[in-house]
Amino acid sequence: MKSITINGSQRESVGKSSTKTLRNAGQVPCVIYGGDKSLHFSAPELAFSKLVYTPNAHTVVIALDNGETYNAVMQDIQFHPVTDRILHIDFYQTFEDKEITMEIPVQVVGTSKGVLNGGVLRRPYRKLKVKAIPSKLPDFIEVDITPLKIGSKLYITELENEDYKFLHPDNTVVCQVRRSRLAVVDDEDEDEDEAVEGGADAAPEAVQE
Repeated sequence: MKSITINGSQRESVGKSSTKTLRNAGQVPCVIYGGDKSLHFSAPELAFSKLVYTPNAHTVVIALDNGETYNAVMQDIQFHPVTDRILHIDFYQTFEDKEITMEIPVQVVGTSKGVLNGGVLRRPYRKLKVKAIPSKLPDFIEVDITPLKIGSKLYITELENEDYKFLHPDNTVVCQVRRSRLAVVDDEDEDEDEAVEGGADAAPEAVQE
């Protein structure tokens, strides 16, 4: 997984007045958890743009002005309810021999036969939660929708990988192709629809999505 470096300064004072002063100066107060003790630091708001305003997942290297560096992942972020400015960010320190949990973006590839026939691709999950050591975390989860016909579903068990573990139930549907009014159903799709619906005479509302 790609890493972003954030250059910051360790905070000695963590009261409300000092926090307000930091924000007025364009700085974001932050905390790193997960180590021997919590560490408070601040960094310019612009330094977080590539980390926050992106659909991609990243690990972080926090480089402080005292020469210390920390590997971490973003755990929580707070925005101003009106201006959407970043108010505060929590980070969790990572260690190479300890697994961490992180949400990874889903990237769809391929062309679905069902979609070409007029079906509608549904993606219930834009991100999937995985657990792994930091070096095994993927940049994204690639999902090939080429085999999906109208009525087909792709379950998370079909994406299993030895480098990381999915933290979702086995029956989690990652993608599916649903019938639309404009869909053109060929023989193969019809056969699969009948198997899913329990027969050609089954009522459409009886189909379990």
